[in-house]
Amino acid sequence: MSKMKGLIKTFRSISQPQVIPLLRPNKGLYYRCLASETTTSGQTNVEKPIENASTEGKQTGNPDQTTPLGRSIRGGPVSWLSLVLLIMTGGGLIFFYDREKKRHIEGLKAATSSVKQGPSVGTPAIGGPFKLVNDNGKFVTEKDFLGKWTLLYFGFTHCPDICPDELQKMAAAIEKIKKKSGLVIVPVFISVDPERDSVEQVHDYVKEFHPDLIGLTGTPSEVRQVARAYRVYYMKTEEEGSDYLVDHSIVMYLMDPNMEFVKFYGKNYDVDSLADGIIKEIKQYKK
Repeated sequence: MSKMKGLIKTFRSISQPQVIPLLRPNKGLYYRCLASETTTSGQTNVEKPIENASTEGKQTGNPDQTTPLGRSIRGGPVSWLSLVLLIMTGGGLIFFYDREKKRHIEGLKAATSSVKQGPSVGTPAIGGPFKLVNDNGKFVTEKDFLGKWTLLYFGFTHCPDICPDELQKMAAAIEKIKKKSGLVIVPVFISVDPERDSVEQVHDYVKEFHPDLIGLTGTPSEVRQVARAYRVYYMKTEEEGSDYLVDHSIVMYLMDPNMEFVKFYGKNYDVDSLADGIIKEIKQYKK
């Protein structure tokens, strides 16, 4: 009888589930229930873990869900395939942008080259009426030069080097123009030093360069007016009593037969380029 009671007690202890408390790090206490069942074949089933209702990770939508064994199921890093696709996509965008940029630049170049030059807006406001005295003592105005091509130069007779060089270049250029094309150009010298450049002084000075060179002078106000009309700069420098120099613009002005401004020529022009430039302007003017 006592043996029978012992067997019954042993059977009950085997068939009843055992609750084993377990402590998970940082997750609190949970229970694992080990249910051992005896099958008809006499084998015992593998233990089945059953977590309590408060076990974490049961909630849906939690990115940190865990498996029953406590392993994280967070998504892994970017795969090599995703990285390759990303690089290919970026390269394609860069290639497309570069191609469109080149196409836009080529379009701008084509549009610019196809634009034709329109009519001239106008000529600079250079020139105007004046009244001066020529080297023969006669009053002249701009009207005395109508019907002729005129080349004007502003300087002064006491100029040490620049004015003589420019007047020699002017004289050689008009001779070359006459020989090359038969055109007659009237050379004119206008003094910007009226205090010292008298009629006699100007006459002796201009005849040293060319017999046709016309010298003009006048009062300080008359010289100031013509210089302003032709946008000529001049100013006394290094003044020591009656001896001084005059700083001034080094420009020749080509005027058409109506005494209207055509073009100016600076110090950088030599005899040949000056002569050829004037011939070119006159031919274009006659067309």
